[in-house]
Amino acid sequence: MLTMERAKELLATTTTEPHLFLHAKNLMAAMGGLAEHFGEDQAHWMAIGYLHDYDYEQHPDEHLLHTEKPLLEAGLTEEEVRCILAHGYGIINDVEPVTVMEKCLFTVDELTGIIQAAARMRPAGITDMEVSSLMKKFKDKKFAAKCDRELIRRGCEMLGMEVRDVAEICLNAMKKHAEELELGSKGE
Repeated sequence: MLTMERAKELLATTTTEPHLFLHAKNLMAAMGGLAEHFGEDQAHWMAIGYLHDYDYEQHPDEHLLHTEKPLLEAGLTEEEVRCILAHGYGIINDVEPVTVMEKCLFTVDELTGIIQAAARMRPAGITDMEVSSLMKKFKDKKFAAKCDRELIRRGCEMLGMEVRDVAEICLNAMKKHAEELELGSKGE
């Protein structure tokens, strides 16, 4: 089973950009919150979230097309690799998310971008952000415009959940990692 230590080792072999490591940490936190919500293995889901963009820096135009073989060779299970591949469903591949973990990863990849962008605009960062103010930003299509809201909605539908509920779980999970995600109070 993939551990966080192993996920960090593997991502460090393909990634150098600080913003990509920060994105990995955002997914790590959000996936941990969703694992807790669904009663799943939090450490495992966090490791999957952290490693999800394994080939992105080296192959941005072919993201996920250079993931399967090296991760299988690195010892990940077929289920773990499939989960990572499924976050590209309808974008770069046809690996449809079917497990709860796959559906969560698919959903939060874009959602964490909106949460991060909204938190960066606040003096106290993410620490005092409420889901209601986050949802206002979500509804504003010009805010964090590159984050695909339709994809987030599709993921939430797959989970049978409202966007607001998934966003609240992710927001609260990310608050627990505010400093690590560089989303703490700007005065500190």
